[in-house]
Amino acid sequence: MSAANKRRVVVTGMGALSPLGHDWATVRERLREGHTAIRVMEEWKDYEGLSTQLGSTVPPFELPAHYNRKTMRSMGRVALMATRASELALEDAGLLGDPFVKSGQMGVSFGSSAGTPAAIGDFGRMMAEKSTEGINANTYIKMMSHTAAVNIGVFFGTTGRIITTSSACTSGSQGLGYAFEAIQSGKQLAMLAGGAEELDATQAAVFDTLFATSVKNETPELTPRPFDAQRDGLVLGEGACTFVLEELGHARARGARIYAELIGFASNSDGTHVTHPNPATMAQAMRMALDDAGLAPEAVGYINAHGTATDQGDIAESQATHQLFGQQVPISTLKGYMGHTLGACGALEAWMSIEMMREGWFAANANLSQPDPRCAALDYIMDGPRALQTDVIMSNNFAFGGINTSLIFRRWND
Repeated sequence: MSAANKRRVVVTGMGALSPLGHDWATVRERLREGHTAIRVMEEWKDYEGLSTQLGSTVPPFELPAHYNRKTMRSMGRVALMATRASELALEDAGLLGDPFVKSGQMGVSFGSSAGTPAAIGDFGRMMAEKSTEGINANTYIKMMSHTAAVNIGVFFGTTGRIITTSSACTSGSQGLGYAFEAIQSGKQLAMLAGGAEELDATQAAVFDTLFATSVKNETPELTPRPFDAQRDGLVLGEGACTFVLEELGHARARGARIYAELIGFASNSDGTHVTHPNPATMAQAMRMALDDAGLAPEAVGYINAHGTATDQGDIAESQATHQLFGQQVPISTLKGYMGHTLGACGALEAWMSIEMMREGWFAANANLSQPDPRCAALDYIMDGPRALQTDVIMSNNFAFGGINTSLIFRRWND
């Protein structure tokens, strides 16, 4: 499709449940003051062989009365958080209860690494014990990888397309990117887009087996340490974040408030190894996103890094970033504050980055005091937030399987 035929896509609503808080005012305070949400998971101490005991959980959140046994019967925690975040986004966009949501012109593009682990465990017990006890009609709905997207669609009655993005750490960013493309191409006028994840010990075990988790269990406030020479691995978190992405003409016609414009997206794969990142293809994804936006690297004023605090991941990402941007673009990751929220991180980090761009400052890399000399020399934001005015930001995510994503947002000045 030629650039002339592509429709412009804007952000008209955002809703989230995050370890740092459920509204921007709360999250802003945590980020500016450098307060992290990492804690000791006491309930994990019962698992023999699990090295890490650290996690980052979503604080309690209120549910309106229409969240009841009937409407929640097919939801595990991940689907519930995704649905509530979507409701908050629709409310923020002024579309909650609007007939447009059910018109077929709005779809859902949403992902998570997996469904609810407890429901998956029910089938595991069936295999081990040769019994279907505990399994009911909704067990599979809760465990399936597209549970979040499907439950969002059913809860709000959307009849447009559903795009499910179960791609580990790029689930949320692919959710945004594929929604962007659906609107750009004219297939939909608006999309509910994003990602979610619920925290579970089984996820920690996945990374434990790769020796990729932080085991600084006595000092949760000092870990993870993305890009730092003393980092020892990631900390897992949870959350959900939904964007309302909308075709510009439709948004203007209804007088919608516009937060930012999504102007570039790219996704590719390494094609080399499931867990070893490839700087060359990571850099290619960023270049493709720039090309999609019609921008040179010099136009980007801030990069929100994936920054997991894993040994290989941080090095590869920094090298890939340096290939395109050199040392000139300020960069930080938000995972030091809330851990790696897996399927939610792409959307949560994009939300927070947009809000920071709107206010003219960006958070520092939490716990970064001495950049690893093996990481490329970048302009890592350190020692507190940095005041910075820019019209263009990039948000990057990289997942197991060698899946790379890059999103580019522009300040809304029209």
